[in-house]
Amino acid sequence: MACASARAESLQVLHWWKSVSERRAVDLIALRLAESDIGWRDSMIPSGSGAGAGIVLRSRMLAKDAPEVAQVNGIVIRDWARLDLLLDLDAVAAAGKWDKQLLPTVADAIKSDGHVYAAPLGVHRMNTMFYNRKLLARLNLAVPETWAQFEQAAARLHQAGVVPLAQSSEPWQVTTLFEALVLSEGAEFHRDLFQRRNAAAYADPRLAAALQRLRGLKKWMGSPIVERSWDEGVRELADGRAAFMVMGDWAKGELVSRGLTVEEGFGCAAAPGTASYHLYNIDTLGMLATREPHRMAQEKLAALIMSPAVQNDYNQIKGSIPVLRNPALAKMDVCARASWKLFNSGPEALVPSLVHRMATEEVVRDAIVAEVHRYFLDDNAGVADTQRRLAAIARTFTKTK
Repeated sequence: MACASARAESLQVLHWWKSVSERRAVDLIALRLAESDIGWRDSMIPSGSGAGAGIVLRSRMLAKDAPEVAQVNGIVIRDWARLDLLLDLDAVAAAGKWDKQLLPTVADAIKSDGHVYAAPLGVHRMNTMFYNRKLLARLNLAVPETWAQFEQAAARLHQAGVVPLAQSSEPWQVTTLFEALVLSEGAEFHRDLFQRRNAAAYADPRLAAALQRLRGLKKWMGSPIVERSWDEGVRELADGRAAFMVMGDWAKGELVSRGLTVEEGFGCAAAPGTASYHLYNIDTLGMLATREPHRMAQEKLAALIMSPAVQNDYNQIKGSIPVLRNPALAKMDVCARASWKLFNSGPEALVPSLVHRMATEEVVRDAIVAEVHRYFLDDNAGVADTQRRLAAIARTFTKTK
């Protein structure tokens, strides 16, 4: 386990990586950092999507007790940079030629007002559907490409005593599934809802269809649908108690950590209706502008993260893909290669995740997640009323460029 070091210099790192595979990925970076005689002091705040870690980080900033490094993803980078809370990493990026090394979308995501403010670790695909190969083979079921096909497979699985869809009632996990359902209605529609917050999109029948399908899928999730961590859902899939799970591809890292392989134990596909799209999240570390004496160590960590060796090894453990234009494709499994090729195929395929702060401001994200969760839990909540409530959220918050 990554822990405090007795070395002359160390960096405290606040993050939310808790599962077995996530810890192994963290430990890899900590060990490589130790080779530069810099310690990694771990500050892990378990919170799934990072909501709890964000609250702790803000509280520590106000108390003038901030860590030297923190996981800050998506639009949070811009917001914190504009408050002068993050160190710019322009010198590190220039020395490492990040502009030539990084995939363009990643390069844009770590910048604010033309300056680099975060070190990118890896890219996750959110609209991934994992499945238990042995279960599908035993029942002679094909991997569904549409939600109608999923319903047919789910009925067979249910009849055989298998939970068709592993799912938690935790807010961010519910909205992760909802995002995939929205994406199956079209990438531009997803962008209209969550990036542009186009008022007309919230009255669109496609939003009603996604909400209705979310509720309809509940019958395939087992009973009761409890709030649990995402890795518990992975365990259910791995043990053969559930057949499918829609989750970011960190689930792949966890499946591998449990001894399964993509060739035999599990498979990965796009969530039905989303094969042409990469709903993405980019994991990043920001260097907090709190203690100037630590800048050199912070910059060494940023440079280390972008080294090809760390990129390839870290992402292989984590389940994500490297942020590099020329990664070691031969080291990737079939799931990772497909994800990287799609992410590198052009902007029309790329859709930033709402849940993971890539699409919109955090306050808007939090309000939408809460509303979708309310609808999911309450079967008496109306579809049209939920559409109106989501539209009100979109109207209430003014977009910040």
